[in-house]
Amino acid sequence: MSTLDPITLQSAADPVADPGTPHPLDNPALSSLTGPHRHFAERRGRILRYPVDVTPWTAHSDVPDAQDWADLAALAGPGGTISMNTLRVEPPKGWEILHRIAGVQLVDVSVVPEPEPEAVRLGPADVPEMLDLVARTRPGPFLPRTVELGTYLGIRRGGALVAMAGERLHPPGWTEISGVCTDESVRGQGLASRLVRAVAYGIRERGETPFLHTSAANTVAIRLYESLGFQLRARPEFLAALAPVTLPPADGTRRPAPR
Repeated sequence: MSTLDPITLQSAADPVADPGTPHPLDNPALSSLTGPHRHFAERRGRILRYPVDVTPWTAHSDVPDAQDWADLAALAGPGGTISMNTLRVEPPKGWEILHRIAGVQLVDVSVVPEPEPEAVRLGPADVPEMLDLVARTRPGPFLPRTVELGTYLGIRRGGALVAMAGERLHPPGWTEISGVCTDESVRGQGLASRLVRAVAYGIRERGETPFLHTSAANTVAIRLYESLGFQLRARPEFLAALAPVTLPPADGTRRPAPR
């Protein structure tokens, strides 16, 4: 099997067994913001989002209607940026697409979780160093309050933070491993693998299942995650767009908000 061959996966740890029932990972931001991360949710109509200094994800239905787009624009503000990963239609006129990235979603089917003795728990006081490491390694969005989303572990060498990994989206029964990065000076020492296993250990201890996202073009990371026991579940597309400078009028029609 090649690295990106499609997989029809139903993990033994999957809490959703009915194929007719929406899966929490089909719309992970929505599942998170209506579930364990409800306390982070900023809402307008049916649109939810995380605070802009926590993580850029917005949550919406697969096919937003006109009112959803108006609410999304209002939440973002004129010219504001939104990030989406479940969109099935093109944004309406006035939205500027910044980028589209083909992604993969992988889930834990045989990861061997284990604590990492060298790892330290990272918190708000470590954020400047975490942001500096992210700027050098570019693992994906990490913002000043991302550390609040879950457990982040790091490894220091000579007092300097050189590797980290942590938790981001949190659909019911699942936790996303994110922010996996290693400074160039210590690559090849297996630090990323050790931290992913350590974060997975904490997730499994809560009775949940780890999953993660990465770019489909990041074949090095995909091979690493597959070697650790993750398998491909889905191929989301990550989209970032700028809201119209002039906000569209709302039509007054509202459908039920997410619970």
